Amino acid sequence: MAEENNNGNNTENKTENSPEKANGKHEKQKLTPDKIRREIISWCLTIVFAVLFALFITKVVIVNAYVPSGSMLETIQAPSRIVAFRLAYTFSEPKRYDIVVFKYPDDEKEYFVKRIIGLPGETVEIKAGKVYINGSSEPLRDDFVAHPSYDDYGPITVPDGEYFMLGDDRSDSWDSRDWTNKFVASGKILGKVIFSYYPSVKLIK
Repeated sequence: MAEENNNGNNTENKTENSPEKANGKHEKQKLTPDKIRREIISWCLTIVFAVLFALFITKVVIVNAYVPSGSMLETIQAPSRIVAFRLAYTFSEPKRYDIVVFKYPDDEKEYFVKRIIGLPGETVEIKAGKVYINGSSEPLRDDFVAHPSYDDYGPITVPDGEYFMLGDDRSDSWDSRDWTNKFVASGKILGKVIFSYYPSVKLIK
């Protein structure tokens, strides 16, 4: 393309392709079989490392679980995807009101999510939907229970090293009140639920 200068002369931009430039330092390096092999090995090592890291995270650090039912409403929506921290009880025991992922006592191939209510050695009794521990006249707090049940249950004593679980939706939760094996051993608790990330991100308390 020509551009007109003020003096009326036409000038033209020219590009000069030199054989020396084409074949010199800007010349692309050829991919040899050895270089291709090293590139493939590098990619394979990267993929293997990523897979091993993901396995380590899911087997040692977190539990990534799906909650299909509404037994933990309104704390955990249905359906939801949640993350539990496997190392939460490395240096401490599970506490009352913790929400945990555990192996379902009647079928350990299934994972359940419930709230810890009864601790080892305690006697649990439910009267008109309120939970009482060791014959206390004061019920446990239940501000997280959106849909209470007004049934009676127990008294029942929790064995050492095991826990009594209830869902937050007391009117529609399959939990320790209904199971054949009523309690969850501490070794079957996989982790403490810390947040849900679907359908929205929410910290779980």
